[in-house]
Amino acid sequence: MARLRQLAVVADDFGIGPETDRGILELAKRCRITSTVLLVNSPYAADAVSAWKRAGRPIELGWHPNLTLDRPLLAPDLVPTLVDKNGVFHSLGRFLRNSYFGRISPADAFAELTAQYGLFVKLTGQPPALVNSHQHVALFAPIAAVLHDLLTSFPHRPFVRRVREPRATLRGIPGARIKRWLLDRRGRRQAESLDRDGFPGCDWLAGITDPHCVQDPRFFENWLAAMPGATVELMCHPGHHDRTLIGRDCPSDGIALERRAHELNHLASDAFPEAVRRAGFELMPASRIGRAPVRVAA
Repeated sequence: MARLRQLAVVADDFGIGPETDRGILELAKRCRITSTVLLVNSPYAADAVSAWKRAGRPIELGWHPNLTLDRPLLAPDLVPTLVDKNGVFHSLGRFLRNSYFGRISPADAFAELTAQYGLFVKLTGQPPALVNSHQHVALFAPIAAVLHDLLTSFPHRPFVRRVREPRATLRGIPGARIKRWLLDRRGRRQAESLDRDGFPGCDWLAGITDPHCVQDPRFFENWLAAMPGATVELMCHPGHHDRTLIGRDCPSDGIALERRAHELNHLASDAFPEAVRRAGFELMPASRIGRAPVRVAA
């Protein structure tokens, strides 16, 4: 007899593009993913929510706070430190430089994130079940404090991603090791404040990598086999080939775009549920992690 561990499989970027959204909903109907998060400022967000509703809300839906893709919800002149001369959010690289040099106004960030939260509630009719930020911007100043204060101001405490990783997987799982190490350092500090203020979350996060690594058909299997802990969140970015992402999420029709199709195929394969079983996990919606009874497997 063994106690089953709890695994949330969270598909990021719902709403980013129609073919990505179609792939996420297909996986949801097959119970291969447990949760997804919505980019509310995407031009495809409203259509994505409509498709989710038509499908019978087959998966719990959370919010993906975003400050590095497309345009803000607010007029650019209301959030000038967040946008470039064309009124589009700065790229991740520019965002990180602005964060490092203190060029991002907390008031701008609070206003835009408040607008995004409000639109999420308007589109879905409910508060988000879970929250994780696009490209992990919530780990950096001043967004970390701004988002924490915003979420703390509401009575509902959503599941919030803990961006932290065991040392063993940092050493043993290939792909983006320097990035993962830096995110882990910041994520552990953020997790302390989330734990203190009662936000549910997992012990560990799995799945951060370089795009080429997901071509390995055992990509998710290797992560699951290596992860310790009673509760784990597996981050993924599945989707069909989606040309609306070119020039927005990726520069061209190449490996960065194709990674989503690779991830979709891995999750849809018969090997994935078998890998979940072998690793001793039970799939669980993120909002129920730590709240649902732990089952025992024979």
